Amino acid sequence: MAGVVFKNVAKRYGDVSVIEGLNLDIRDHEFMVLVGPSGCGKSTALRMIAGLEEITGGALSIGDRVVNELAPKERDVAMVFQNYALYPHMTIRENLEFGLKIRKTPKPEMDRLVNDAAEILGITHLLERKPKQLSGGQRQRVALGRAIVRKPAVFLFDEPLSNLDAKLRVQMRSEIKKLQQRLGVTSVYVTHDQIEAMTMGHRIAVMKDGKLQQLGTPLEVYERPANVFVAQFIGSPPMSFTSVTLSANGEALEGDGFTLPVPQSLRPVTAGKGGRKLKVGIRPDNIVSPSVTARGETAQVEVKVELVEPLGNEVIVHSRLADNSLVFRLPPQHTPETGAKVPVLIELDSLHLFDAETEQRLSL
Repeated sequence: MAGVVFKNVAKRYGDVSVIEGLNLDIRDHEFMVLVGPSGCGKSTALRMIAGLEEITGGALSIGDRVVNELAPKERDVAMVFQNYALYPHMTIRENLEFGLKIRKTPKPEMDRLVNDAAEILGITHLLERKPKQLSGGQRQRVALGRAIVRKPAVFLFDEPLSNLDAKLRVQMRSEIKKLQQRLGVTSVYVTHDQIEAMTMGHRIAVMKDGKLQQLGTPLEVYERPANVFVAQFIGSPPMSFTSVTLSANGEALEGDGFTLPVPQSLRPVTAGKGGRKLKVGIRPDNIVSPSVTARGETAQVEVKVELVEPLGNEVIVHSRLADNSLVFRLPPQHTPETGAKVPVLIELDSLHLFDAETEQRLSL
């Protein structure tokens, strides 16, 4: 097994910078998820680990070896692709054996590795079929099996579930996580889906424009986003934002048509910053009906309902507070009418405060 370390790694195509000064320490046995929107550099970072992209600057290490100049076959990594990358003319057994044959693995050892992987993934009964005879989920298991038989130091996953339907994605998500826990292999998983990132990773690395925005456990990133981008990207439905000015004494958030008191828990953060322009982030779970028991200090405001999305066990309400959009959840029995003006409570202790200019989180 081995960890993976990026030290000031850069990737450029001519004058275009794709990754800039990436520093990231992926621990041995860890399941690390690289998450971000399309074009943020996460897949490029993964391909640099695999050796499929050359590194423009910095150093990339796998275990105790700097691998900048090593060929892909010398890096002891296995990659699972989005499109499965199975050979259509080969049986499933032959697909699983292919990499082992190239490495000249003895036949008895090859049979043992293939049979063990097939049993782990529940595809033993599929070994004599061709890929076209398999469902999408079965093909993805074969792709996982081809990585497992190699017993690599590092697993690499490049958006492996994006071609599956929603129900199968949820199932495969849990299967991949359980597989990583069972095998204990260092794994790097790339996705644009923040729900996959939150549910699968030991830690997640949020990327934007080739730069690392925040690194932490899913709970750390959710509860203390480092900046406005992370706060908007992580969480479903996403965080709502309002523009405010901090009062002169630092004890009130003054918006257009509303004022929110700064709770005692946040006053050490706002002290001495009177008059500063801020963005206030509010999670949907921290806006509640007055009929629901709230947590900590609250402030009541009146919002105008613009859209209601029923989800069975809850409804998602899109509303306006003056010129600001607020999204929150309600129990279905409290579903408001579109166009109605309704009171809601904002849980003040759960507010997130960001500087309006830098968009960085306010901290002591």
